[in-house]
Amino acid sequence: MPRPKTIDRTAILAAALDVADADGVPAVSMHSIAKRLAVTPMALYRHVANKADLLDGIVELLMAEIMADVPAPGPAAERDAWLDALIRIADRARAVASRHPAAFTLLLSRPAASAAAREVRAHIHDLLRQAGVGGDHVERLERIVTTTVLGMAAGQASQRFAHHPPGVLDEDVRALATFVTAGIEPFRTPAEKACP
Repeated sequence: MPRPKTIDRTAILAAALDVADADGVPAVSMHSIAKRLAVTPMALYRHVANKADLLDGIVELLMAEIMADVPAPGPAAERDAWLDALIRIADRARAVASRHPAAFTLLLSRPAASAAAREVRAHIHDLLRQAGVGGDHVERLERIVTTTVLGMAAGQASQRFAHHPPGVLDEDVRALATFVTAGIEPFRTPAEKACP
């Protein structure tokens, strides 16, 4: 008798992303993933709890792609490092949205529920703190900044901006830097505002 195929969470989530890319998010199911991996649906339950866990796992994969090679926040002395990191995140979000347009919508519709997704959110919090944002404002600004970045990327992936040349969209990301810098200014701590 042949040995059962070995699968793990990584393989299951990769298959789920493949299904979402090929057939759309509604096609992601325990049955479709099992079929793609040539296993029974019951074999998946050792690694994922249900369809919601599959979708959260896709969010995890997309966020990992976006955050790949984004440096951790540095010392406060590196005044623009936080902004450079946010611009890199915005550029990577656009690239990920272009590669996974159907699945990318999950980033705008599902909360950051998994530990990996929460780590990404914490990374953005750290970048905002490095920018001088203090107190309760960090979480609010993280929601605003990430929604803006993801919305821009989703707009590009959905072809909403197809009539614009690519250079214009690149300039939009650079304009995002000005937008974010001006937007966080009222929320920076007094000591940070005093710095040149």
